Amino acid sequence: MPPSARGLTLVELITVIVLLAVLSAAALPRFTRIDAQAHKSSVAATAGSFRTAVILVHAAYFAKGLTGALDNLPGFGNNNVDVNTAGYPTDTAGSNTITGTATCVNVWNGIFQIAPSITTGTSTAFDYRVTRAGQTCTYTYRRSTSPTRSFTYNAANGVVTVINP
Repeated sequence: MPPSARGLTLVELITVIVLLAVLSAAALPRFTRIDAQAHKSSVAATAGSFRTAVILVHAAYFAKGLTGALDNLPGFGNNNVDVNTAGYPTDTAGSNTITGTATCVNVWNGIFQIAPSITTGTSTAFDYRVTRAGQTCTYTYRRSTSPTRSFTYNAANGVVTVINP
């Protein structure tokens, strides 16, 4: 029989199977962490984009020499972002303070060019759920609920804080 037509012996076949099993055992834990890492990366990217947009609104406000609360900041987004007296975004419907979850949603949609989906309810069909306490909006990631991943936006001082374990 020519050498090219020779098959694997039983010992060689078992060796290959054992090697594949060892490689699978080493790689499997890495693949199971990919999902968690993807969720963490998604929240980090969204929070970073949100923070950058807040900084851009604030910079546009001061670059134009504006002072005081202002509705419809010119040259940003759809020219409908409202800001407070410090120049931080607060709404897109004529409010210069965060008055409820609806204004948090308006800030979200107003400063993002393409916004992830958001809800004020408890549905997990959306990317984020928003809640509000005072001038602070909390955006909680809904695609994976354990551990809880979120970020807050304080409209009083423009600070975005990420909770992303």
